[in-house]
Amino acid sequence: MTGWSRAVRTWWHDVPGWLSGIVYVAGAVLLALVVHRVLIWAARRATRGRPDSSAALFVERIRKPMRWLMIVVALAAVQPALDLDRTTATLWARAAALIVPGLLGWAAIVGAGTVIDAMIRHADITVADNLRARRRRTRLGILQRIIVSVILLVTICAMLMTIPAVRTLGVTLVASAGLAGLAVGAAAQPALKNLIAGFQMIFTEPIRIDDVVIIDGEWGRIEEIRLTYVVVKIWDERRLVVPVSKFLEQSFQNWTRQSSALLGSVFWYVDPAADVPRLREALGRIVTASPRWDGRFWNLQVTDTKPDGSIELRGLMTAKDASTAFDLRCDVREGLLAYIAADMPQALFRRRAEVALAPAGPSGPAPTTLG
Repeated sequence: MTGWSRAVRTWWHDVPGWLSGIVYVAGAVLLALVVHRVLIWAARRATRGRPDSSAALFVERIRKPMRWLMIVVALAAVQPALDLDRTTATLWARAAALIVPGLLGWAAIVGAGTVIDAMIRHADITVADNLRARRRRTRLGILQRIIVSVILLVTICAMLMTIPAVRTLGVTLVASAGLAGLAVGAAAQPALKNLIAGFQMIFTEPIRIDDVVIIDGEWGRIEEIRLTYVVVKIWDERRLVVPVSKFLEQSFQNWTRQSSALLGSVFWYVDPAADVPRLREALGRIVTASPRWDGRFWNLQVTDTKPDGSIELRGLMTAKDASTAFDLRCDVREGLLAYIAADMPQALFRRRAEVALAPAGPSGPAPTTLG
């Protein structure tokens, strides 16, 4: 056995350096892949009974970053055993020092995103009373973007500080931080303004995910909240991109600030001779028969008279949310117009005028008044 070992060592000593280097690298990569596979197998086995759990989600997402991280660490560990010249060894070490922080940052972003996504799963916004869920989802979404931004900043700084030239440049920039800060601040003022507004959004909550808003004359729902801008999904499938600062500095309508339930209104203009009590009864039948009415309130009132002689009727009705209220208003408007046309045509507005005819005599007939 000793002689065999001595023979192997002698043979290995005679192997060219480039070939032994390939063997070392291949062995290190293979070992890292095997260890990675065993660890992932063990983690999957531990979470097999809960495939939808946060731990199972974390295992699946962290798998790729951990694979590359273990390969890079294995290559960095095997570097002293390689027959490398001084320049190549220095490049190898600097490459490892540059790549490892990047992979660690990737793993940290994946881990933070997994935790946030697991918390978002518990905020179901499909239920009827989803105010608390929308508030939680909005905060978590903004918090996730802040965490990712901080991790990216730290990762990039750590990667750059491994380069000696950049490290020296960083010391020089710190020495002149006053002038540089003023210049950067002046150039990036709009971006910084919206970034700070994004942080304010977490605490003030003027809007939340799935809120119904009217801004710049457009009706839509909050689809996405970023650190610097908000995406509003318009009713006709368009997207309105609005700077975050606009929601903090300018007025806008939020129809779901406290609750999604709304009071909708419909207007009709009818003849003064219309039987308003009958119209009120007809409206009540139409509203109460609609599945879109939430059962809270409805009424019909004469709210105005117009210079042309017509009267304004306003119908009020409640619905569970904005889109349902819009459909309910359309149904009620159409239903009452159909009732007027079929059962109360005298309610249709008519214009009246008086025409005086010439007096009777040689020149014409006696005067007549038309109404």
